[in-house]
Amino acid sequence: MNIFSWILQILLALLFLNSGYSKTFQYNKKEDELKKMDHLESGNFIKFIGTAELLGAIGLILPKALNILPVLTAWAAVGLGIVMLGAMFTHLRYKEYQNFAFTTTVLILLIVVAVYRF
Repeated sequence: MNIFSWILQILLALLFLNSGYSKTFQYNKKEDELKKMDHLESGNFIKFIGTAELLGAIGLILPKALNILPVLTAWAAVGLGIVMLGAMFTHLRYKEYQNFAFTTTVLILLIVVAVYRF
């Protein structure tokens, strides 16, 4: 289970690093695409979500890997789960069912990480 957990954490971290990086650092290049995808008009809020995703991705790996407060890994998964809940409801509201299914799957995987790491 430990190897499975690490693989899952690394894949989730890569997913959130990619998403967070584009929302935080490439916002000016992809502004129209990000606003359409996230259904948000506030650029600062999109950057905030991107920063939260970046920090959460780091939190999925570093605390447990360095054995410094490893419980923070579980809390990072919980925090990212909250972000995914918001994404789920947003996609459901705009009837984007494929995106809703993806965010639901990611949320379930984050719950698995959180439960296993607590």
